[in-house]
Amino acid sequence: MATRDHVVAVTFNAAWNDAGLERVLGELAHRRTPATFFLTGDFADRYREVVKRIAAAGHGLGNHSYSHPYFNDLTAAGRSREVRAADRALRAAGAGRALAPFFRFPYGETTPAQIGEVNELGFADIEFTTDTDGWKGTEGGMTVDRAVRRALDALRPGAILQMHVGASEGRDQVIDAQALPRILDAFTARGYRVIDLRTLLISTARSGYMRP
Repeated sequence: MATRDHVVAVTFNAAWNDAGLERVLGELAHRRTPATFFLTGDFADRYREVVKRIAAAGHGLGNHSYSHPYFNDLTAAGRSREVRAADRALRAAGAGRALAPFFRFPYGETTPAQIGEVNELGFADIEFTTDTDGWKGTEGGMTVDRAVRRALDALRPGAILQMHVGASEGRDQVIDAQALPRILDAFTARGYRVIDLRTLLISTARSGYMRP
């Protein structure tokens, strides 16, 4: 985000399941901290009550495609179907006014042409300054300490942090949920304030390409 203010945005992707969500929402509520959740349409179909809970808590909801495919493997028509299907699923699940015109590409794959396609569909591309990599789990070499360190190493005015809700099949530990309170406390200790992406970006979200 283009700013010199000591502000940062916290975002979560969700595609697997809702493991860790209870703790994440609890920590955000305890600190009165806003976040934006990028959900796949498949997740929204399977966890409709989760969509409603996130919206009711006052957080923003964004589009993360329907089935989380590699967009480079799809045709332009296929990419459009993914975005539109996810939008329908989020609306059907009760996203309501929490739904923002934001899109985050699966796997962080973007090209200028694909960003243009998303813009034509009415969505702004919201990328990220860093990912905590908590999604990799302990089997991927990650720990809570490492996730916290990655977040703090990338801290700068306007940073956008990407984290994840849920765990892949066969795992129940959600490192990002465990790391969140430490990350938020460290942001505060360093003089940073977490802001709602919608507050800063909603006025220009439909105008085109936004990339931190």
